[in-house]
Amino acid sequence: QVQLVESGGGLIQAGGSLRLSCAASGRTWRTDTMGWFRQAPGKEREFVAAVWWRGPNTKYADSVQGRFVISRDNAKNTVYLQMNSLKPEDTAVYYCAADLSTGVISAAASSYDYWGQGTQVTVSS
Repeated sequence: QVQLVESGGGLIQAGGSLRLSCAASGRTWRTDTMGWFRQAPGKEREFVAAVWWRGPNTKYADSVQGRFVISRDNAKNTVYLQMNSLKPEDTAVYYCAADLSTGVISAAASSYDYWGQGTQVTVSS
C-alpha cells in the first residue's frame, strides 16, 4: 500500500506560479514512477507529468511542456509540480499517482496503482 497526500493548490491569477507537493508513505520503495494528472469539470482525467522514481527521466503533456516542471526528493518521499505561466485552462483538480509495476514512465492513468485525494487549482483570467 502507498498513501499519497497532495498540497499546494489554490487560487492564482493567470501568469502566476504555484508549486504542488505530493507526500508518499507506505511501500514507497516499490515505486517506479510518480505522476501528476488533472481533471477539469466535465472533462476526463488527463496526464500532466511524470518522473521516474530511481532516475532523472521525466515526461510531460504537450500542453504543459516548458511551463511545468516535475521533480522528486527521494529522501522526503515527495514529488513536486512547479507550475509557471499558469493559464485559465490549467484550472482543474490535480491528482498525484504512483505506479509500482509498469516499469516505464507511463502517461496512461490505468498504469497507476495509487492515487491521492486531489488538490484544486483555479487560475483566474
